[in-house]
Amino acid sequence: MSRIFFKQLSLIERRSIQSVITRRALTQPAVAIRSRNINMASASRRLTQTKNWLSPNNSNNLRKMATNAQSSISGLEATQAEVQTKSNLAARHLILNRPKKLNALNLTMVRSLLPQLQSWEKSDLAKVIILKSSGGKGFCAGGDVKTVVDLAEAGDPTATKFFEEEYQLDHLIATLDTPYIALMDGITMGGGVGLSVHAPFRVATENTLFAMPETAIGFLPEVGGSFFLSRLDGQLGVYLGLTGKRLKGTDVLYAGIATHYIPSSRLHALESRLAELDNANHDIVNAALEEFSGELQDEPRFSLSGEKRRIIDRCFKYDTVDEIIAALEKETHLPEFVEETLGLLKKMSPTSLKVTLQQIRNGATLSLGQCFKMEYHLVQKFLKGHDFKEGVTATLVTKSKPNWDPKDLSAVNDAKIKADYFDSPSPLRLDLLTNRDYKKYPHRKYMLPAEEDIRRVVTGEAPDVGNFAMTREEVVDYFLRDRQGKQGVREKVLEVLNRKTVENKRDDNKTVKWIY
Repeated sequence: MSRIFFKQLSLIERRSIQSVITRRALTQPAVAIRSRNINMASASRRLTQTKNWLSPNNSNNLRKMATNAQSSISGLEATQAEVQTKSNLAARHLILNRPKKLNALNLTMVRSLLPQLQSWEKSDLAKVIILKSSGGKGFCAGGDVKTVVDLAEAGDPTATKFFEEEYQLDHLIATLDTPYIALMDGITMGGGVGLSVHAPFRVATENTLFAMPETAIGFLPEVGGSFFLSRLDGQLGVYLGLTGKRLKGTDVLYAGIATHYIPSSRLHALESRLAELDNANHDIVNAALEEFSGELQDEPRFSLSGEKRRIIDRCFKYDTVDEIIAALEKETHLPEFVEETLGLLKKMSPTSLKVTLQQIRNGATLSLGQCFKMEYHLVQKFLKGHDFKEGVTATLVTKSKPNWDPKDLSAVNDAKIKADYFDSPSPLRLDLLTNRDYKKYPHRKYMLPAEEDIRRVVTGEAPDVGNFAMTREEVVDYFLRDRQGKQGVREKVLEVLNRKTVENKRDDNKTVKWIY
């Protein structure tokens, strides 16, 4: 009915109320007759009532019609809300509904998501929380940075308020007791990463396109980027944070960003299955997700594996951006990959690159809450600086090459970056909504094993592997048991073993030895 009333109101604007009344009176019988569940008698009765109600002499009925039409518009506006909610048995759905903006996050959306999550966290009926988008290309393509920059330029405190409340939301998601699943079916960048990457369950699909591209707009990879990037394998997080490199599909799983890979065609059935979990806990939810996981033996291998990963670890291990670039320029392997990487770095804001590297190095020793507080401090510096405004304007408005200040890395002093951005105080402090905190993700057992996990098994440091050296297949079998046959474990473990181990030549059993 709301759709019918909406169309009528459009006609009212163009014509007269009388013509609408006449049209409805004439067409009402046909509408009634077409209804399969209504007989001819009731249709005739409703026609008579409608004619009487819509009589031109009855002004009260006209007012009622206008009131009901306005009520229908309110219902339509509710369906067009930027965040929708839905309940289905034990499941509670949060649906990002700003498809024309690729579901980019704004303050209104944050203020819709936060209280709803708090309410469901307290509810005994909400067993599982699912975050997804309403469709289109974007799961959530970032934050509404253009609006933030405009507010900051106008001196509006709402600019910092956006980041304050966004980080409070992200930290709450990371510390929920209720199992929370983010269906990253589409572009997942910036603010969308904050809504998903700290969750216990992050589902990638063939449509997932992940990146932290903030250095390209003169900003930093925040939303907890200093925490999760610093905990990826080797120097992978530093590489992704500095270059803004995009990962697709299964790459998001193998990088350690997603916990599961599920084809998008299975998501609807997955949601139905999750809604049936009356006594859901994290182990039960994980088992349900594994039921729908994609078979990865026929999917592409990790695009940053093998020699690319060796280059990343060799070149991005340094604590200054200048040293990283110098190492890349000396690299002799995979010249196309090296040139691509150098090309990406040279496009970025020099200030952003140096702040980002320090941010990630600092984050490796901080808790999640401390990382958010550090990033909130850094954001206030960027809102007052030149490059963030310049990068956003050039990228989103003028579609031109940004004019960074300073333009060159050599003009950005590392000591001054540390003093100005990290050591000097900022006016506002971030207060989080919960005291819960951690230095390691508490639900990492649902992910693919990290490279460090594999190293500890190969070297015998893991507490349950014994003192005997293991063959490659024995290491794979160990993790298949440990992760209960999880899809992608075999592929991930073999890639790491091929790159980080050698077979012991003195051992007929071909046990493996870790290469440091």
